[in-house]
Amino acid sequence: RSLYVVDYEVSQVERWPIKNSPLGALFDPERDVKRFGKLVPTGNPDVFSVEVRDPKKPEFGMINMIFVRNPAAPGGLQLTHWVALDAQNHRTRVQLSNQRYGIAVADSAFTFRDPRRSTRRPG
Repeated sequence: RSLYVVDYEVSQVERWPIKNSPLGALFDPERDVKRFGKLVPTGNPDVFSVEVRDPKKPEFGMINMIFVRNPAAPGGLQLTHWVALDAQNHRTRVQLSNQRYGIAVADSAFTFRDPRRSTRRPG
């Protein structure tokens, strides 16, 4: 499994294997999340922050996921955003909006047009 970042402006696709990232601790049933994740105090009883990192592999970086109480969300918690910090200390924040639950999602929602492939044939 991988996470892809597609930039159509520069015709670039980056592939990040999930197992080689802090997300691997969340998605791999063979890994103990308690070894990689910890609750971080937020000062607000309705906001939860979970920091995930592999202490044996700091080069994989860290991800901090923020959840808020929402009775309509699965488990009563809604993921609102996350902040990833890579090994070079570069920070990326992803804000989620308009979350919906219990709806069908077509497989086509997980595909993308590869900008590296030219639509014209050479010659």
